[in-house]
Amino acid sequence: MFKPLGDSALLIELGNKIDSVINQRVHSLNALLQNTNGILETVPAYCTLLIHYDSLNFSFHQIKTLVEEKMNQLNKMNQETARRHEVKVRYGNASNSDIEIVASSKNISVADVIQIHSEKEYRIYMMGFTPGFPYMGILDERLEMPRLQTPRTLVQAGSVAIAGSQTGIYPLDSPGGWNIIGWTQLKLFDPESETPFLFSPGDVVKFIPEE
Repeated sequence: MFKPLGDSALLIELGNKIDSVINQRVHSLNALLQNTNGILETVPAYCTLLIHYDSLNFSFHQIKTLVEEKMNQLNKMNQETARRHEVKVRYGNASNSDIEIVASSKNISVADVIQIHSEKEYRIYMMGFTPGFPYMGILDERLEMPRLQTPRTLVQAGSVAIAGSQTGIYPLDSPGGWNIIGWTQLKLFDPESETPFLFSPGDVVKFIPEE
C-alpha cells in the first residue's frame, strides 16, 4: 500500500482497478492532506495517490505515519456530494468522427451508440493528459473500444471520445488516440479564469444529445 519513490515521494495504493468507491477514497484522502506541514504536492489518480514531501525536514517514516493517521479519518467522513454537470453533445458532428466505425464494429446502429453513451452518468476519476482532460467511467461494455493503433496528430477541442472502459472530452486541440463519437461547444479549460478547470475529480457528468 505504501511505496517509497526516490528519496522525497511516497505512493499510496488504495486498490488496483477502476472503481468509484476506491476513487472516492483517493480524493477524500487527498483533500485531508492539503495544507499539511511537510507535504509539498499531491497527485491523485484512479486508485493511487502520489505524495511529494519535504525530505530535508521529514523522513519517510514520519510522512507514512502522518498519512496513516489521515487514512484513519476516512471512515469517519460523510459521503461526498458530487457536483453534477450536463454536457450537450452533437454526436457524430466532429472532425474525424469514429461513431460509424464504433457502431459497425459492435453490430449496432449509430442511434444505439448515442443512446448507450448518453443514458448513464459518468464519474470523473482523474484529470490528465492535457490541462482539463477528464477521465470518466465506467463506459457501458457494449461500447468498449481499443485506442486507435495510430493516434491522430490533431483532435479538435470539445471532441467527445471513448477508449477501453472510459470516456472523455478533449479540452484543447491536441494529438489523441481515442475514438471520437461527438463534439461539445463547452469550454473545459480557460487559463485566463480564476478557476481555469470546469471539472474536478469526483464530479459527475451526464451527456445530453443535441439535434
